[in-house]
Amino acid sequence: MQIRVSPGTATSLEAGSLALPVFSDGQLDDATQGIDRELEGAIADIFASGEMKGKTNEVALIHAKGLPVKRVLLVGLGERAKFEPQALAKYAGTAVRYLGKRNVRSIAFALPLEAQHQVRTSASFVVEGALAGTIDSTTYRTEPDKPIAIEELILVSTAGSHGFEAAALEQGIERGRILGEAVNVARLMALTPANDMTPTHMAARAEELAKEFGLRFEALDEERMKKLGMGSLLGVSQGSDEAARLIVLTYEGDPNNPEKLAFVGKGLTFDSGGISIKPAENMHEMKYDMSGGAGVIAALSAIARLKPKLNVIGVVPASENLPGPRAVKPGDIVRAMNGKTIEVINTDAEGRLILADALCYARELGATKIVDCATLTGSMVMALGHAATGTISNDDGFVKYFLGVANQTGERYWQLPLYEDYSIAVKSEIADLRNSTGRPAGSLTASAFLQNFVGTTPWIHLDIAGTAYVDETAYMAKGPTGTPVRALVALAEDMAKVRAATKNGTPAAART
Repeated sequence: MQIRVSPGTATSLEAGSLALPVFSDGQLDDATQGIDRELEGAIADIFASGEMKGKTNEVALIHAKGLPVKRVLLVGLGERAKFEPQALAKYAGTAVRYLGKRNVRSIAFALPLEAQHQVRTSASFVVEGALAGTIDSTTYRTEPDKPIAIEELILVSTAGSHGFEAAALEQGIERGRILGEAVNVARLMALTPANDMTPTHMAARAEELAKEFGLRFEALDEERMKKLGMGSLLGVSQGSDEAARLIVLTYEGDPNNPEKLAFVGKGLTFDSGGISIKPAENMHEMKYDMSGGAGVIAALSAIARLKPKLNVIGVVPASENLPGPRAVKPGDIVRAMNGKTIEVINTDAEGRLILADALCYARELGATKIVDCATLTGSMVMALGHAATGTISNDDGFVKYFLGVANQTGERYWQLPLYEDYSIAVKSEIADLRNSTGRPAGSLTASAFLQNFVGTTPWIHLDIAGTAYVDETAYMAKGPTGTPVRALVALAEDMAKVRAATKNGTPAAART
């Protein structure tokens, strides 16, 4: 796909359509007024008639007669006073999905004047959202839906009497392309059915990306994991004929720095619940249970392209959880890499079991800070729905810093407590720990369980059970969202900026 900046005015462009942002106050800025005059007042008429109110992701299409641009699509941004640059990702995705399904192949995007103080960031969000809007979920049909095949995206640098700096737009385009492509990598991996996305397949995809973008790759097999004492991960895997893998990706952006940020992602390529089998209804969605692992792999691929001066490792425990003849049983005891014994109360609480050994291994590799992400608990969906990712940590400073960065990416994160009560609850009568304490505070007792495998390392747990996949929206197809790729990449970028600013003796850089 070609993505470029145009210095021309919005209506002078030869494009299949112009996407134009509007707000719910119905007020047209000078740039939009100029376009409206060329359209003989059509935009003002649409607002006056009540056909459109400018609500978020609301659309109205105008056929532009006599202009080089063939159509003008108005896309609502909601309240002007609440505008933030991340809204532009949904604006762009909405335009791409609406116009792409109507055979438009070239789209020019106008930016609101409210974006002029954050030009690079705004351009990045537009491109990221546009790329995310192209993905559909019908690729396995013999006659799939018509693809959204956008060939060209144009960012308009002129807005009435105002202009957006072309260099900043170009920088934003490049970052948005990298991030949008990474988000789609994670989404396509999660969309792939479990028979085509086994632990071995997942490792192979990680290796492909590592070769393409210059990451170091390793995949530990079951024999190696056994020697390392990863009985918790292997206990989950033993009910399946598919061998587990522990995928490790390494990015060295600052080789002389002992600091190492680790991302650990749950890679359960299919989860039947094991012996504690899940209900049949919606079990097919358990192919998405590797979304955290896919997010880590995709985030490392983007980091390798963006090249922040920071060392980052990605660790993905990949396994299936099936009720085979060798499957771990309720009441069994497994031993994790750090020697902790775990009483398996419920085999459907398997994500924390595979993460336990992966967290231990991240520390073994020298991680100085850890963020894990997992579709871990249904309790988190009950708590926060699909609106935000539950965020739990053993380090207040680290988590506050993370939230400040992550909540500017368009993904939403909400901190929950890690009280001592939850750590007491996960103690077992016959082993060190038990993997399930029942429904009450299920997400938080799961977090307390994981805390046993990070020691004193600053650590954040992201429960993405409610945010990893959604029903269809105006700006994105039904299925995986790519969460938490955006937040992980932003964290790595910002940590590198802060370190660089500290080394130079200047105040910490502004967050991305």
